[in-house]
Amino acid sequence: MTVELFMPKRAFFEPAALDYPLGRELYERMAAQGIPCRLTPSHNRVLGIPGATPQSAYREAKQTLVVGVKKSLKFDSCRPSADYEFALGTGCPGGCQYCYLATTLGRKPYVRIYVNVDEILAAVQAYIDQNRPNITSFEAASTADPLAVEHLTGSLRKTIAFFGRQDYGRLRVVSKFTNVDGLLDLEHQGHTKFRFSINTAYVIETFEAKTAPLNERLTAAGKMAAAGYPLGFIIAPLFLYEHWQADYRRLLDDLAAWLRPHRPPSLSFELISHRFTARAKKVILERFPRTKLAMDEQTRKLKWGKYGYGKYLYPPEQLATLKNWFTAELKERFPQAEIEYFT
Repeated sequence: MTVELFMPKRAFFEPAALDYPLGRELYERMAAQGIPCRLTPSHNRVLGIPGATPQSAYREAKQTLVVGVKKSLKFDSCRPSADYEFALGTGCPGGCQYCYLATTLGRKPYVRIYVNVDEILAAVQAYIDQNRPNITSFEAASTADPLAVEHLTGSLRKTIAFFGRQDYGRLRVVSKFTNVDGLLDLEHQGHTKFRFSINTAYVIETFEAKTAPLNERLTAAGKMAAAGYPLGFIIAPLFLYEHWQADYRRLLDDLAAWLRPHRPPSLSFELISHRFTARAKKVILERFPRTKLAMDEQTRKLKWGKYGYGKYLYPPEQLATLKNWFTAELKERFPQAEIEYFT
């Protein structure tokens, strides 16, 4: 089932956002379409999104657009994906039950867009210049799916064009959405690696609401490959469930058959096993009380992270099984592809 392009039910604007062309354009566009627009003092704390229960608050937030100015232009490390991460926004209109942002975006995880794109890219330029002559890589989709709102912003197009002019900068983007047509004519110079998040039919249908179906993600990937973009696939999260091997084998077979006529200039895979925190489990069960996500702490291994909170991972022996199985299956079908990492 094709996912419609995101159009919010309501929009909130920081006053400062209206000082930027993109902010004014979004305000005028929303107002012209009859979408209620209100000012908010801060894009970090937005009042006026309805929702008396966790389920309704989540549902309404996913239909809310907040437009603001990104004030902090200091970038965090983003290993193992890239050297740094930067944000063109936060949140996503998709409804993935397992989303690792479940606990970081608050009770109402609204979709947020930053309008000061030129300032963000100027900060990127400073990081690139500081690290010359080394190549510096940046992840643009760690806290958002910028492709999901590209039809509203054009920010990803501007960012890819910017990196096309950088001898020492590289961009990485990942998406579960498919509206790539506006990116195909760019002079990207191969400096942007575009990855699509994929998974088994069971995982997509059960846990990834309001995202594009697998066949449409692959169609979009084919367009990007034909346009000369380096291509990658993130298989995540990896789940151990009944018939997981048969399901993932079918996914890889379908992917191999699809790739034969497309011949992307380069191909890579990133593999991320499912994990959750105690806080994430609580939030997920509040929002999706009938979820089929397996979150039994007794079957997991607690690992403490660098920010002082614990994550429940599969035990080491199960992680080894996943890693060894995927490594063998991927090498058999895609011998020239790089497996960038397994976590």
